[in-house]
Amino acid sequence: MSKNAKIAVGGVAVGLLLLIWLPWWASLLIVLGVPVAAYLTLDPSQRRRLRRVTRKEIGR
Repeated sequence: MSKNAKIAVGGVAVGLLLLIWLPWWASLLIVLGVPVAAYLTLDPSQRRRLRRVTRKEIGR
């Protein structure tokens, strides 16, 4: 299993646990807020590189 697949499986597991323990809106805030916070912590050059890589993969 690739590294990205392991991360995806872990994210789904954490999301399901959050849905069980927290109200749905709190789980949604956490699931959406963590990636947004991680993106905002990147330098402008890192953000440009991430957008460039994402566009290349979409164009395949």
